[in-house]
Amino acid sequence: MFSLSLSVMCASPALSDLSDLSRLYQTEFVRSARAVGVLWAVCTLCFAVIQVVILVQPAWIGTSDSPQPGGTLGLFQVCLDSGWPVPECRGGLSSLSPLPSFQSVAVLVCVSLWAVWTSVVCLCLFRFCSAATVYKICAWLQLSAGFCLALACVLFPDSWDNPEMKSLCGNTAGSFSLGRCSVHWAYILAILGILDYATLATLAFVLANRQDALICHRGNVIIKTPQSSRMKCVGINYGQIPTEA
Repeated sequence: MFSLSLSVMCASPALSDLSDLSRLYQTEFVRSARAVGVLWAVCTLCFAVIQVVILVQPAWIGTSDSPQPGGTLGLFQVCLDSGWPVPECRGGLSSLSPLPSFQSVAVLVCVSLWAVWTSVVCLCLFRFCSAATVYKICAWLQLSAGFCLALACVLFPDSWDNPEMKSLCGNTAGSFSLGRCSVHWAYILAILGILDYATLATLAFVLANRQDALICHRGNVIIKTPQSSRMKCVGINYGQIPTEA
């Protein structure tokens, strides 16, 4: 009996120190995860706005330096320099009809845009669902957005054999041939967007795993064993001394 009491008395300081260490670790863990999560949410919102610009701007293709009249081309309209401060444009987003040769590309970009804006709306779910679930939903949406945007960027050069491209870039323009034109900033931004989506989705999965790591029963602590660099939950509910795995 005396031996049992002595064991409990010796174990109590260890349990107290372990609990304090666990609370300190979890506080820092949550704080850093929250800061990274805010940065991830801001980047998601910023690129959602950027993708709207990618979709509507007629700056996917433009003429290189040449004596002939220049212009630019997008998914929805073609703009030609007319000597006025504002170029003369045909088509536009107001008609909700992309250029005939770029319809499939425009649909893919619109689906990508829908997916990323849906992930932005899902940020409101943090009030109602677990953070890990929201991060995983957003990660899959961002992966889908990146896949659709990548497919659009691959199909876009194959659609260059059309009357709009030939009138702007010359008769030498065709599939995977720009003629006297060159790639402009909107198409480059779309390609960079693929990498951005991959990065954001990966970060969302990492944040989801970090949130899962915090789900421990009340009274449990998180310790790091010498044999492993991974953190594990160890129960101390019944006065048990945590043992190394």
